[in-house]
Amino acid sequence: MQGTELATILGWVLLWALVIGAFTLFLLRLLRRASVLAQICLVVVGTVAVLVAGMVSAFNAMVISARDLEIIWYILAMASVVAVVLSLMLGVGVSRNASRLVEAARRIGRGETLEAGDGAERAAPAMTSELARLAQELEASSRSLAESRHREAAVEAARRELVSWISHDLRTPLAGIRAMTEALEDGMAADVPGYYRKIIGQTEQMTAMVNDLLELSKIQAGSLRLRAEALDLYDLVSDALSDLAPLAAGRGVTLDGGGDRECMAVADGPSLARALRNVLHNAVIYTGSGTDVHVSVGREDGYAVVAVQDQCGGIPEEDIPHLFETGWQRDPSRGAPAGLQGTYSGAGIGLSMVAGIVKAHGGTVQVENVDGGCRFALALPAGESAGAGAHQGGTP
Repeated sequence: MQGTELATILGWVLLWALVIGAFTLFLLRLLRRASVLAQICLVVVGTVAVLVAGMVSAFNAMVISARDLEIIWYILAMASVVAVVLSLMLGVGVSRNASRLVEAARRIGRGETLEAGDGAERAAPAMTSELARLAQELEASSRSLAESRHREAAVEAARRELVSWISHDLRTPLAGIRAMTEALEDGMAADVPGYYRKIIGQTEQMTAMVNDLLELSKIQAGSLRLRAEALDLYDLVSDALSDLAPLAAGRGVTLDGGGDRECMAVADGPSLARALRNVLHNAVIYTGSGTDVHVSVGREDGYAVVAVQDQCGGIPEEDIPHLFETGWQRDPSRGAPAGLQGTYSGAGIGLSMVAGIVKAHGGTVQVENVDGGCRFALALPAGESAGAGAHQGGTP
């Protein structure tokens, strides 16, 4: 075969390839919304057409006997049939896998959770690596969505429970105030100054509850403003002990403070003092009469730690994980202890505020049972490192 003849054959083959290829691409564009099976078959038919056109061009330029030409046509026909059958098998497998993935996506949309094997492992026989990764991502997304739904359901349940509890806690002092004001209006109150004092106490109790709710909403929204400054935790403890000394004396509880005389930290003084008073307040309320509440300040593992230990008899182990949940209280009566109106909201959000404030400072709160009581430890980053945590959710 001369060079010119070979060039002519190759030129015709290239021309047919370009024409058939362009036509195949045009059809693929028209059928871009068709099934994967149809598109795979179209590509295989286009490839076979290019091969046939090339062979015809070669036959016209070559001297081939009729018998040889017939055999070649048989070979081309068999090869074309095999190619189309293989493309159909591949297309059916890919289409089946795609349908399984579509069904998996529908299940996720309905809120169902895909179990292991619902995607790649059950989508055989012809799962490609790309489809397998897609199936794995669908399973991972399904698990993530399920976890998110569970968290959302838990948050919604806690919100509903908190609203119910707060409504109950607000109705109690409001009912008392209304009854006392009606008694004063009707002239039925024998001890008028005493009624006034009780009304003021109930009002202060509701004010404390509302203030706690506002503070908690800021913590949960991440909008709590913290102003970092160098402060001595021992001074905060001393102030808290002084504030709660009358309450402790009235309940027959002795407050004992000790530890390092100077334990510096960089934190927001007012919010940290509020958290410390909440913990100390709980200790005074729940410890037994005639016992001690010990507050210590020191350093542990690079943290500045304020520990409050009481003699309340201990906390049941099953209740410890719920202590810092918003609104949780073990006592179903939920009433404020006698004599604490005006100083104790009874809303069950004090410890959740403590956890939020300490977390905003980059610290942790731990609780454990000790001999005869329990110990709450507020650990804060000591030194300049505490400043980074104090800026979270606020301004420096």
